[in-house]
Formats: sequence, structure tokens, C-alpha cells
Amino acid sequence: MDLNPGRPAKGLSDDALRDATARAALAYFWDFAHPDSGMARERSAGAFGYDTNRIVTSGGSGFGIMALVVGAARGWLERDAVAGRIARIAAFLEQAETHHGIFPHFLDGSTGATVPFSPTDDGGDLVETSFLMAGLLTARQAFADRADITGPVTRLWEAADWTAHVRELVHPGDHGLMWHRSDRHPWTDKSLPIRGWNESLITFVLAAGSPTHPIDPAIYHRSWAKAEEFRNGRDYHGIRLPLGPELGGPLFLAHYSFLGLDPRGLADDYADYGEQVRAHALVNRAHCIANPGGFAGYGPACWGLTASDSTVGYAAHSPTNDIGVVTPTGAVASMPFVPVEAMAALRHFVDDRGETLWGPYGLADAFEPGGDWVAPGSLAIDQGPIVIMLENHRSGLIWDLFMAVPEVRTGLARLGFRSPRLPVA
Repeated sequence: MDLNPGRPAKGLSDDALRDATARAALAYFWDFAHPDSGMARERSAGAFGYDTNRIVTSGGSGFGIMALVVGAARGWLERDAVAGRIARIAAFLEQAETHHGIFPHFLDGSTGATVPFSPTDDGGDLVETSFLMAGLLTARQAFADRADITGPVTRLWEAADWTAHVRELVHPGDHGLMWHRSDRHPWTDKSLPIRGWNESLITFVLAAGSPTHPIDPAIYHRSWAKAEEFRNGRDYHGIRLPLGPELGGPLFLAHYSFLGLDPRGLADDYADYGEQVRAHALVNRAHCIANPGGFAGYGPACWGLTASDSTVGYAAHSPTNDIGVVTPTGAVASMPFVPVEAMAALRHFVDDRGETLWGPYGLADAFEPGGDWVAPGSLAIDQGPIVIMLENHRSGLIWDLFMAVPEVRTGLARLGFRSPRLPVA
């Protein structure tokens, strides 16, 4: 099937428009995958000089694996072909370079060698690895009948040493789970403690649920939940935001962990996460309606500030970092949280602006509503959430698969979470 036969016609039903958008975004991971490994390339050709023929992304590949599962379930791609692609990815990862079982942010798509993210970031990236593992564990659930998936995924999962990123082992009393670790450049100021609120909740859940190298749950409570920007509780535009930075931050904070974690009814001693992600999306939209920067084109159907390419390079757009660039995935991937508001944005992006925004992988990565600039390429981390969250809105498929992973349930329980999907203690 041609996943993207062209810009959808105006006037499609909501269901048909969501399907067309998801199929086109899926093409990024099916048609544009690295030819040797099957992994997701960091971005498409022509964007800011990246070597797209070489570099693949660990976290974006995790999103891509989830997207492929959607494609198989919906019949957009043949199930056996998708299983074969995921098996090839898993086989590649088994021979790729890791750092205490943790993958780097970027790899060479042919050799599996680490591609340094920066001069001192040439080791493991714990957050990107958690996104990758989330995708692999989802695939293990979806293709439980395929030993060429279940075997390699379990080996990769059990090899990941989450405790290697606990800085307390080197600096007693720090209690920090660190984002980056390089044996060549140990614990630099670029190592970054993983402290909330941000996109890394999934990292703690997987690290606590590991059957081989689990972290002490106390790290979650003493480090992640004690950060200065963890709690919020303030009202913005009449909307109470439980957690996070001023005005919520970029929308990917509400997306990446919740591609697999179902926020509906998910709560701990700190927040109700269904309330958190809905409030975050509504605050982001309300900011675009208020439009304090006076940017042309913003409004109730044109919103979505999150990380993407922009007029000044890659940027984490948010209400406190608003330069007049809207990223469609910000609104579209919020569909499960704010379906009416997100659907209005999707229809605006396709029906009203599709002539300039629709490309080989569906919606453009980002655009300037008040100008002529449209991002020249697509990013894995932006295309993936479109496919996954539109399906979670429709059927809850990825939530169902991921929340059924036994080790995920263990991690949530060890951290003190409550959910309708977890047994009552």
C-alpha cells in the first residue's frame, strides 16, 4: 500500500483525516528507514546538513517501532513484513555498540558504532535508551509468537544496566540518575541529572522495573520528584497545571513518556497524570490564543509549541520560548488528551494549509504561520508521536500493549503508582 498517496482531499471525515495523517507519518519509518539496519534516521534529507545516510537515532527508532506496530494492526502494512523489519532492527541492536548495555543517542546505521552527540557525550544516553526499550517491549507484546523478536528484545532489555547511570555510586549522597554516561569523560557537567518534570518519567518506570539491574525506587522520590521545577500547581489562563515548568514547557513533555504509559487514571503521591497531560495541552493552546508575542496566524486552530526545527535551527518551542513557529505534532499528538481542540488544529493544518504543509511524510515538521518558512525536512521524534497518539486516541492499542508488559507493571508498582491497569495492593 502507498502510505501517502498525496494531500488528503478537503472535507474528509475526522476518522479518515486522522488515518491519512497517521499513514503518511508512518511512511517515515517504513519507506525512509535506514537500508541496512531498519532503524529510524534522525531526520530526512536537506535539514541542517545532517548525514541522513549514516545517522540513526535510538529514541526515534523506539517511536518508529511503536508506529510500525500500529501499521501492522491497522492493515496498512503486512504483519509478517513488519515483524521481519522489527526482527532486523533487534538483530542490528544486538551487535551494535552499547555502554553498560545502554545505547547512545546516535548510531551509525550500518555498523552500529556510537556517533558522538557532542565531544563529551560519546557514551550511553539513558533517556533515549528508555524510548528505544519502550518500543522494543511493545513489539515483544505485539509479536509474542515471533521468537526472532521476543528473544533478542528480552536479551537487550536484560542487558541494560540502569544502575550504571546512578551517580551516587561515585558521589555518595547525590542520589542522581544521570542522563548521559561516558567512560571516557566520566560525570561531566553534561551528564545531566534526570530530574522532573520533563519527558523522562518512562526512564524511571523502566529502570525500576528492570529484572536484572533495577534502581532503588528511593531515587525517584529523592531526586526526580524533588527538583525545583517538578511541582507547579499554578493557574494559567484559568487552567491549573499540577507539575512542570512555567506555562508547562514544550509539549513533548506530555507525549514521549505517554506514548506507552496510559495516563488515564495513572496517579501517585505527586499528581494525577491524566490531569497533567490534559492541562499541559490546554495551557499550550491557550498561550497561542492569547498570543502575547503577536505572531500572525496563531489561534484556536493553530497551536502546538514543542521541539522541532525552526527558523533558527532546532529549538524546544514553548510558551516561554516562543519565536513564532508552530510544530504540528504538538497539537496532533495531543489528540488523546484534548480531542476536540487537536482535531480542529489537524483540520486547519491539512485543509487550510495543506498545500504548503503536506509533504512525503505527511505534515511538515514545523512552520511559521505568519511567514513563508516551512521546515525542509522531517524528524523521527516528531513523526512517531503522530502515528502512535492518533492510534491511542482511536483504540488505545499502544497503551494496551505497553501497560501489559509485566516489567512495566513492576516498575510502576515499585515507584508507588496507582492505575486501573494495576492490581490493587
